[in-house]
Amino acid sequence: MLLFAVIGPGIITGNVDNDATGITGYALAGSQFGYDLLWLLVVTAICLVAIQSMVARMGTVTGKGLSDLIRERFGVAPTLWVMIFLFFANAATTVAEFAGIAGASQLLFGNAARFVAIPIAAVLVWFVVLRGSFRVVERVLLLLTLVYLGYIVSAVLAHPKWGDVIHHTVVPTFHFTPAYILIFITIVGTTITPWMAFFQQSNVADKGLHPDDLKYERIDTAAGIVMLNVVAFFIIVATGATVFAAHVHVDPSDPSAFSKIALALKPLAGQYAEQLFAIGLLNASLMAASVLPLSTTYAITEAFGLERGIDKSFGEAPVFLTIYTTMIVIGAGIAMFPSAPLVLITNLPNVINGMMLPLLLPLLIVLANDKRIMGRYANSPLFNVFSGVVLVFLTVVTLAFLASIFFPGLFSGH
Repeated sequence: MLLFAVIGPGIITGNVDNDATGITGYALAGSQFGYDLLWLLVVTAICLVAIQSMVARMGTVTGKGLSDLIRERFGVAPTLWVMIFLFFANAATTVAEFAGIAGASQLLFGNAARFVAIPIAAVLVWFVVLRGSFRVVERVLLLLTLVYLGYIVSAVLAHPKWGDVIHHTVVPTFHFTPAYILIFITIVGTTITPWMAFFQQSNVADKGLHPDDLKYERIDTAAGIVMLNVVAFFIIVATGATVFAAHVHVDPSDPSAFSKIALALKPLAGQYAEQLFAIGLLNASLMAASVLPLSTTYAITEAFGLERGIDKSFGEAPVFLTIYTTMIVIGAGIAMFPSAPLVLITNLPNVINGMMLPLLLPLLIVLANDKRIMGRYANSPLFNVFSGVVLVFLTVVTLAFLASIFFPGLFSGH
């Protein structure tokens, strides 16, 4: 029973990461390269183990959020820069979540539906999060994770060649082209995001977990990572077996790109595949539109010692509630623009997040090694080697992406 009392932060973090940006990134990977990027999900899962286990451990041991620890260890100026980067990355992602709501509503109810769905979603998200208790919000988010089963159904309906799927999952495939490098960093950036570290550690601290709960929180974290990657796996399989197999060209800058992906699913994967894709996208967008602004708001208010908490009134936590409301309004407002390239909007934050990771991970490693903060729960030498390898991988991916932009001739081969 204690496990069920502790469980939540890891599973919610993992599943919310399968948001509109995630679904878009994985759908583009499957649509453009078939099963070629399935092996990368194994790599990103390993990377997530290093990052999320550190923040889960720091949250249970210190009872503080990541922003608190960054300010205490590094000072106000570095913390300010981290918060600025985090705000802009998460603001872009919040816009992407509402763009996902727009895309899903258009698939389900027609092109004009976005202008009704976005305002309703914005009000619903704001009300549920800020007027519900922490426990209620957590239970709602856990319940919504069941909707992701729809992507598994979509993949099975697509009747993929499972031998090819297994082969590409265990045997890496790489193409030295700018398009492949872009999707590569997209997958890394949508699967491993900076906000996840801030959100899970704050959630652990808010839940009041302590070192005795650490073994259960590790199970919670592992479950979230597995669920995240299983859903990602089946999205790539579903689109690889349909959109890619049917040679349907999907341009992220095309306002109708979501429709092309969904329509390509329909004749090959069954009459309900389009609806399953749209419902999954809508659910993912609603979950992340709730959590991402919340993660950002927690991080910023923690960083500067301001009052915070979704159970607080405006008088008790004015900055917290103002930042959260502002991010919802900005995200919904920008996504309302007619003829906006929804897939491009939902994919752009993946690239931004992917490039931020090599900047954040060194801070996590330093904090997790500080015995004044962590005591006997500090990183072991073996874990430092593990996290160091992850840092090298993320840095190489980012440098490769920058090279593909500024020196495209390096990646012109096929």
